[in-house]
Amino acid sequence: MGQNKLNIAALIGSRICHDLISPIGAINNGLELLEMTGTSSGPEMELISESVGNASARIRFFRIAYGAASDQPMGHADVDSILRDTIAGGRFELEYKPHDSQPRRAVQMAFLGIQCLETALAYGGRIEVECTDGVWTLTGYSPRIAYNPEFWDILKGGPDDGLAAAQVQFALLPAFAAEAKRTVTVEQAEGDFIRLRF
Repeated sequence: MGQNKLNIAALIGSRICHDLISPIGAINNGLELLEMTGTSSGPEMELISESVGNASARIRFFRIAYGAASDQPMGHADVDSILRDTIAGGRFELEYKPHDSQPRRAVQMAFLGIQCLETALAYGGRIEVECTDGVWTLTGYSPRIAYNPEFWDILKGGPDDGLAAAQVQFALLPAFAAEAKRTVTVEQAEGDFIRLRF
């Protein structure tokens, strides 16, 4: 994927997230107003509130993963908050270990890596995200790893023909890594873990 196409894709991602977060925020504000007037109660309002929270969390995640990125630092609290809200009630646990601020470009690659690992943890598990001396290591643990070589080979430089929208992270991660002069490596132990480094 060429540099210009990467930039255009990132700008499209930023635009979509920016345009969606405003109406979702407005719905959330409306729910808060209903709550203050005492007219919001019952399972319907709980469902709407939960859905708005989930949508907002996913958009915040997507804005980092697919939006335009810079070397602007992101603090641990911001990244951890986005990840915690995104995986709440999901099928896997996640531990984000870097406590120092990290460049947004690096966090973007980590978020794409998390989405890659998420596909392998279809039956649940745990993801650990670490960064030591600028090298990122993301490890997914599960007794049942759903490893699809067709997707994972893309991270190693294989062709990305025929990818569906749900697997776009497998094409973007190596492209963004190459732009940052990094290489993505994959290590897998059957039925135990799968690990990404860049």
